[in-house]
Amino acid sequence: MGLLTFSINVTLDGCVDHQEGIADDETHALFTRLMDEGGAMLWGRVTYEMMESYWPAVARGDEEAPPAMREWAVKLEAKPKYVVSSTRKDFPWTNSHHIVGDLRTGVQKLKDATPAGVLLGSGKLATELDRLDLIDEYKFLVHPRIAGHGPTLYQSGLPSTRRLELVSAKPLRSGAVAMHYRRAR
Repeated sequence: MGLLTFSINVTLDGCVDHQEGIADDETHALFTRLMDEGGAMLWGRVTYEMMESYWPAVARGDEEAPPAMREWAVKLEAKPKYVVSSTRKDFPWTNSHHIVGDLRTGVQKLKDATPAGVLLGSGKLATELDRLDLIDEYKFLVHPRIAGHGPTLYQSGLPSTRRLELVSAKPLRSGAVAMHYRRAR
């Protein structure tokens, strides 16, 4: 069984707005390595649609992008992508799959079928999966910024505090810190 790892950009005040992070080559290289280590991506519909609206065009070369971003886009194009949605049924982007039915069962089956692990990149979906006790690890890129707005990490709350164990912390040249935690069980 593979691990479910929640990974996201977050500011010091908890903002997970994708436009608030530092999007440099080092950041893209970090997320490319994370994606390479995992067997599949998992998103909610909103994140899927945001990603689908830009990255396939970068992978095709239709959008100008630096080499690190193009590398991310090409690898993302090939990576299996799983989407949780109750409002959308059609996911035409290459290698995209819809998780239907019971959320706990669907995600557990995905974990069981993906020994290399699943990389979760949606904040709202992470809250639901954390409530179901399905997240094993957290890899946050903490940016040295205070956004002063939302959306924020775990904005709708959890039923109890999650105790975590630090695995590693690696500062980047930009001042962001790549934090890796696992659940303390």
